[in-house]
Amino acid sequence: MASLGGAAAYGSQSPSITAAATGVRGWRPSRAAVWVLLAALLVTAALTLVSLALYEHNEDRLLRLRARELGLVLSSAVINVQTPLASAAALADATDGSAAKFDSLLSPYVGAHGQFASVSLFRVGDSEPLAHVGTVPLLPPGSTFLPTLLSQAAHSSTLHVTGLLSLAAPRLGYAYHTPGSTTGFVVFAESALPADRRSELESNSAFSDLNYALYLGKSERNSQLLVTNLRRLPPTGRRAGELVPFGDTDFTLAITPRGSLGGAFFESLPWLIAFVGLLLGITAALLTDRLANRRRRAEELALMLDRVAEENRHLYTEQRSIAQQLQRALLPEIVPAVEGLEASARYVAGISGIDVGGDWYDLIKVDDRRVMMVVGDVSGRGIRAAITMASLRNSLIAYVADEDGPATAVTKLSRLVSSKDHDYFATVLCALIDIDAHEMTLVSSGHLPPLLVDGDGARFVDLTVGAPVGAASNVEYEETTIPIAAVATLMAFTDGLVERRGESLDVGLERLRSSAAAAPLPLEQLVAKVLDDLASDDAHDDTAILAVRWQN
Repeated sequence: MASLGGAAAYGSQSPSITAAATGVRGWRPSRAAVWVLLAALLVTAALTLVSLALYEHNEDRLLRLRARELGLVLSSAVINVQTPLASAAALADATDGSAAKFDSLLSPYVGAHGQFASVSLFRVGDSEPLAHVGTVPLLPPGSTFLPTLLSQAAHSSTLHVTGLLSLAAPRLGYAYHTPGSTTGFVVFAESALPADRRSELESNSAFSDLNYALYLGKSERNSQLLVTNLRRLPPTGRRAGELVPFGDTDFTLAITPRGSLGGAFFESLPWLIAFVGLLLGITAALLTDRLANRRRRAEELALMLDRVAEENRHLYTEQRSIAQQLQRALLPEIVPAVEGLEASARYVAGISGIDVGGDWYDLIKVDDRRVMMVVGDVSGRGIRAAITMASLRNSLIAYVADEDGPATAVTKLSRLVSSKDHDYFATVLCALIDIDAHEMTLVSSGHLPPLLVDGDGARFVDLTVGAPVGAASNVEYEETTIPIAAVATLMAFTDGLVERRGESLDVGLERLRSSAAAAPLPLEQLVAKVLDDLASDDAHDDTAILAVRWQN
């Protein structure tokens, strides 16, 4: 009985032991676990590949956008090159190629810290320069290069650009001839290029994360390379190109990224998704899918914002271009040269960024020895204020042409405005300058008095200030005549130079007086110093400044 019971007991235990031993050696996951694991692996793999493709697509798109942005920066630089050359060409036309005037105008732009290595003035058909500033032009050998260059520039309606890349000291040449001019003067300038064409972008530059190569012309030939930060050409890897109009030619820009443009996170995101998917299975797969959906929505939002931003940039660029052209058309292109009197004028827009307003200046020749100095400010801003300013300025020029004195001219202007319906007023300062007599007769219609700097220091002229033009009818203005020292500087300005929100006007006027009296400087440098000293982020109004200096 005992043996049978033991056998029965043994028999009842053996199946469980066998099952336990079998379970340890042959464990298999459930079908549901396998499908979940497979689904997680498939989703993780799919998301990883999609994320990688999106990353590559986004990097390509960002690189193309950066290429367009850098191209816009380069194309906008042509105005910085053309403006001083155009001014010099216009000055040469007006002064019959005066070397002294040419040197005075372009000296600030030439030198180690200037934008040009040399600037020369030529008469079309003559290979000898009439004047040059900086080093002697480095031209390729050959008798036909310079005549050909001058002829091409004379027949070009914009800035003529040529490469001097085969020289030991390579340079980029610019030639400009005033369109429509019949005097035949061409201004030729050279900008120095690195001998090895290597130039690193500044670390704080918006494009410091890019490698670039800039070529002259429409091809990427090494012989036409202008500048690069690469040791080896051509650029390899992911790249984008842009054809940039520059004067009468084109630049070809090739860029490659130094790293991920979208950031380190998006660069490592595909591998992060794969790692998380392998570790967390279904949870990681669901989380990754959620992140992928968010990413897709973010991409759509980014594309929409890019389109809106591009439209805004286009509208802003168009508006600013129109405003700048209008302002340049309304203000004098150059201040007329008068023997015995040096003049300098500047117009600075307020922080709004739309470079147009109601401030103006003018220097009108009455005869060979007398000029009328005018500075005015129309209330308001924008196109309407600019048009009103142009009307007042032209009317005042007409009154001066009739040989009206300052009081008569301003009185007529006030009556003209008051005779019509209007919702504006204007302040005007007129000063009739007799150069030989060293005498000046002034009238102010609500305008700030000018600053006079002479041997006795700097002081504001004491004169009677009448009502602004358009503020009242039947106004008579009183003239003030003062003598002028042999060497003196008169600076007239609009209130944007000295007015600041929350600050007394007297504080701004004293700041101007102290700046102008600080140290004797050439007139152009004095005007630039005053503008730099009084520049402020709180300056919302436009500023016009006109300064004259007696030379004997």
